Amino acid sequence: MDSVPIAHMIAKASADPLQRKRKEAGNVEDVESNKRQRSSAEATCPLSGMPYEDQLRQKDSSMKELIKKFVGELKKTNRDSAKNLENFKYEGVLPSPAIDGYRNKNEFTVGKNGQGEVVVGFRLGSYADGSVEVAEVETLPHIPKAAKWGAKSFQNFVRKSRFEPFNPEGNAGHFKQLMVRTSSSNTNELMLVAGIYSSNLSDSDLMELKRDLKEYYETIEEGDFKCSSLYYQDVKHREAGQMVSPVEHLSGSTHIFDTIHGLNFRISPLAFFQINTAGANVLYQKAIDLAAPKAHSTVLDICCGTGTIALAFAKHCKQVLGVEIIPDAIKDAEFNAENNHISNCKFYAGNADDYIQSMVREVTYGTPPGSPLNIIAVVDPPRAGLHNRSIAAIRAAEGIKRLVYISCNPQRAQRNWIELGRPQSKQYKGDPFYPVTAVAVDMFPHTSHTEMIILFERKNDVEERTDVDRNQSTTLVDAGTTEIAADTIGET
Repeated sequence: MDSVPIAHMIAKASADPLQRKRKEAGNVEDVESNKRQRSSAEATCPLSGMPYEDQLRQKDSSMKELIKKFVGELKKTNRDSAKNLENFKYEGVLPSPAIDGYRNKNEFTVGKNGQGEVVVGFRLGSYADGSVEVAEVETLPHIPKAAKWGAKSFQNFVRKSRFEPFNPEGNAGHFKQLMVRTSSSNTNELMLVAGIYSSNLSDSDLMELKRDLKEYYETIEEGDFKCSSLYYQDVKHREAGQMVSPVEHLSGSTHIFDTIHGLNFRISPLAFFQINTAGANVLYQKAIDLAAPKAHSTVLDICCGTGTIALAFAKHCKQVLGVEIIPDAIKDAEFNAENNHISNCKFYAGNADDYIQSMVREVTYGTPPGSPLNIIAVVDPPRAGLHNRSIAAIRAAEGIKRLVYISCNPQRAQRNWIELGRPQSKQYKGDPFYPVTAVAVDMFPHTSHTEMIILFERKNDVEERTDVDRNQSTTLVDAGTTEIAADTIGET
């Protein structure tokens, strides 16, 4: 590769409004100088210096407080909810089988460290706070060795390239990010997706950059590490209506594969797949246990991704219908069903709120008169949660009696939980859903994040729990005054 930096920008985009505003105010330097820069461990895995048992205790305490807050808010929102919350149980935190090197997907930033060297790693602070410094990931315990190699190899490539790292101030430069996907299976599969800001590149420059990438990764191999699937992703500003930044396959295989619950899954670059494969086995089994599907049940997998939840549920119920907004993920889900010889799953590509009612009608009309109708919804939305239109569609679909909500961000998911339990209204039709059982699963060791699963049931379907049931785990009686029983981590 030519080592001469590219001389001029073909199409300079408008400067970042936040940076421009701060420059005009003349306080950018003041903001940066008054803050000590965090280390990469502090920024990404702040609990890594703590024994894992202590991490679980801290997360358990945090989730107890979150549940108490949720119950209190629900009681304020729906005055009739109190009697339906008497037997709501929180069962603690389930540990992850894998504690180190568990992240099968990592999105690294291309930038510079404090010494001005080009680095591919994690940003040390929030861009909103004016921090653009990036640190390497070599010492981070939650990143697998293959992903660290991916970041290091791309860093070497960028340092030797005549093209520049992206600079958010003024939208200058080209190399913006790198997504690395690895497989927990013993296949040594490694997918790299290079995110390039192309607005500053001519067609010929872009062709040259892609060619350089392809040649570099087709020749580099170190021990067990080699790029088995290479993609280019155009990460310039999205067009109107564009949901994701498009990808282009450059070299190697088009997918990687991984295994959950003994099922093999094909994963495309942009498809959702649980970040902790070993933890997903625990997460999905608990979801199945809470949902308690029967032989005649239909499961609606909302935000189904590559079909992992749907296929895990398939052998426990009559059929599964899944919906996902990313078309390539639906292709993966259909392939995965066929590849695993599962024939009772059907998948739809589109917005969940557009399909929920039609999926319920399909089940209702397809059920012979006199036969039992049992529809269970399972939702595993992105970090932001479900759109309120999707919640409204679930509420209005009276055929759905039980709902399992899986959240990777319980703090933000509370909005959805409250919407599920609001009194009937013009916006939220149908009986409200009330929480029955909550279980946290530690999908993110060394970080402060925790996954939460909550089983909800319609008001008319909430069963009375016996005192024996209530004594088996934490019972929430009154969010304002309740003292949650001190369940030990060992009991979870």
